[in-house]
Amino acid sequence: MNDTICAIATSQGVGAIAIIRVSGEEAVDIVAKIFKGKDLRTVDSHTINYGKIIDKSGNIIDEVLVSVMLAPRTFTAENTVEINTHGGIASTNKVLELLLTNGARLAEPGEFTKRAFLNGRIDLTQAEAVIDIINAKTDKEAKISLEQLEGNLSEKITKIRKIVISVMADIEATIDYPEYDLEEVTNAKILKVLDEVDIILDSLEKSFYNGKILREGISTAIIGRPNAGKSSLLNL
Repeated sequence: MNDTICAIATSQGVGAIAIIRVSGEEAVDIVAKIFKGKDLRTVDSHTINYGKIIDKSGNIIDEVLVSVMLAPRTFTAENTVEINTHGGIASTNKVLELLLTNGARLAEPGEFTKRAFLNGRIDLTQAEAVIDIINAKTDKEAKISLEQLEGNLSEKITKIRKIVISVMADIEATIDYPEYDLEEVTNAKILKVLDEVDIILDSLEKSFYNGKILREGISTAIIGRPNAGKSSLLNL
């Protein structure tokens, strides 16, 4: 967690643009070593800066746009720099190589999201939503994953936790301090609250199965006599 990591954030292959992400305490300093343009250490946070990436001999590697985002208002809650390069394989790999030789470490798969979780930027349900958004094949699936990333599921779980803790506190206070004039905690009151919790949990359980169907689909066999329309149904 104390080192600075980097990786190519876009898909491998040739494209118009490639993005290389750098995250960590020394992210700005490391990129500044290979960037010719404004001094990145003095620019405002969340700005895009035009310039060129150069090697130690001063040779120009690529013409780039560099986004500087300072902690804690970043995905990982760390200093983050994103280098927008042209999408050629050779130039992108060369920029990555320069970052590695100037003090950054190659990120492990999913390490940016891992850091976001460890730094308290997102919780586990939101971390799972990130990969769901990436793998989404339909608008419906993407919408549900985005809602989870925004914390909708976390809010429901937090609400349930607060209700249960409140009930536990009432029970323990009544048992431990009977001499005080506390609101009477009855079985009926507790059961009413727990019934409300049960309804919320039941709704979450149903949403889990619906979400699983959206992600994984349904295994189906289309069976029938020859020329009964199986292919037409499948094509439709």
